Amino acid sequence: MEGDLEALEIELLLEAVARRYGYDFRSYAPASLRRRVRAVLRHERFRTVSRLQEAILHDPAMLPRFVAQLSVGVTGMFRDAGFYQCIRDEVIPRLRTYPFVRVWVAGCSSGEEVYSLAILFQEEGLLPRTRFYATDLSEMVLERARKGVYPVTSMREHTEAYIAAGGREDFSQYYVADHRNAKLKSSLRQSIVFSQHNLVSDEVFNEFQLVLCRNVMIYFERELRERVHDLIYRSLAPLGMLGLGMRETIDFTPHAADYAPVDERVRLYRRRR
Repeated sequence: MEGDLEALEIELLLEAVARRYGYDFRSYAPASLRRRVRAVLRHERFRTVSRLQEAILHDPAMLPRFVAQLSVGVTGMFRDAGFYQCIRDEVIPRLRTYPFVRVWVAGCSSGEEVYSLAILFQEEGLLPRTRFYATDLSEMVLERARKGVYPVTSMREHTEAYIAAGGREDFSQYYVADHRNAKLKSSLRQSIVFSQHNLVSDEVFNEFQLVLCRNVMIYFERELRERVHDLIYRSLAPLGMLGLGMRETIDFTPHAADYAPVDERVRLYRRRR
């Protein structure tokens, strides 16, 4: 009974947030959503979901924190090194044929993924003619991404991933560190536009040669996944490429037949036309 009550409270919370503020989490996978709501309760020290709902509806400062905690994903620089090696070996040669390249990182979270791409593109000489668009639902999360500041303790793990992904330089040249934090060089941030975008409700905003939407749709119900796949397909230029997370696939989506694999092992695909 207690679980049923919690499920009802979460349903009412999501309905209230969608109707009052336009943030629609109602098509997110229930199990993942429940875990995240419980994490918000612990962090904000609320005993019930109903108390959380009351705070969100009446305290303007609560909503951004709620959205940030619900939307933030697990990420890291050069996470899944084989994916970035494939970008270097298979995607970069194709992108060299364009006079200007636009890349969309959808659901960029705290920014590690788009900065990883910027480093890779710099090493391949493509950074000066590339514009990265890094989008997320949460403005609070985007603000962290814009700063490009990460715990210095994470740099060892990021360095190892960079090397495994085929990095060619000394990784430490890309950031300045003190005893607490590492700040990425401004030359990387200058090629990135960070902007709020809601995959649930927003539309196509540009045409891209490469779109990354990795480890985002695993949190969505089928109907929302199909909606996002359609949005991405319409955002890709002919022969544009799509990168998904390792637990995601283009199979069984409305546009499965519209893509050819670049490397199925790392979930990288090319739009056929």
